Amino acid sequence: MINDRRPTLSAYTSRLQSEGRIVFSEYEAVQALGVTRGAFLDAAERLQRRQALIKPRRGFYVVVPPQYASWGAPPPGWYIDDLMRHEGRPYYVGLLKAAELHGATHHAVMEFQVVTDKRLPDIRAGRNRIAFYYRKHLEPVRDGIEERKTDTGKMMVSSVELTALDLVRYAHAGGGIDNIATVLADLGPELRPKQLAALSEGVERPVIQRLGYLLDYLGHVDRTGLLFDKLSEAGAFSWVELDGKETRHPEFTLPPQVKDDCWRVIVRRTPEVDE
Repeated sequence: MINDRRPTLSAYTSRLQSEGRIVFSEYEAVQALGVTRGAFLDAAERLQRRQALIKPRRGFYVVVPPQYASWGAPPPGWYIDDLMRHEGRPYYVGLLKAAELHGATHHAVMEFQVVTDKRLPDIRAGRNRIAFYYRKHLEPVRDGIEERKTDTGKMMVSSVELTALDLVRYAHAGGGIDNIATVLADLGPELRPKQLAALSEGVERPVIQRLGYLLDYLGHVDRTGLLFDKLSEAGAFSWVELDGKETRHPEFTLPPQVKDDCWRVIVRRTPEVDE
């Protein structure tokens, strides 16, 4: 009788963890185990039922270490770089998650927010939710993307300046104008004026106007001079609403509380910042 000494998928995932890895592809595992695709899928499904493995995307698997069994998945930061390489897309971790990584502490981050150049469906991985936000071109903001080390490798994260611009640009992802203002109050002292002005070339002018007003309102006037100069280079700019949602229903629209002549921003309700 011939003894089949081929490793099991469970043994294979244990070996990966001993090597400091928690991700693998379907093709990689089939080759390593010397089994058919069907046999691999059956074994993978059994491990998924035991909550020892997750499949965030087709053909891409993540091992769930024992310490994260109750969460159903390891932190997304452990595998986001590998996941986006699997997707073949450039990306960066941004918005509220990046703000948290930069030290903003006045908010609870409910999702792991990722910006990429393709519209991708969100992922539910255990207790975690990975939300994708679309930016058509990442090249204009490339200088605002930084590499950060993680427990299992690395991930790309927006700089504090790009994070501030994005929070205003993707206001729906920032939890509303009050939450955005609260986060900017934390980030303001860390902003570098030259980098902020340079990155502003990659966003729309109304975003710059709103961010400039908010930073001035929050007392960070020393961070916005170069930003205003960059905004003014292209000539006169139009008035914009600080929060466009407040004018969606004309019968409920409040009269302006403030009309900021510097940034040409109409404020119908001044933001409330959590202390």
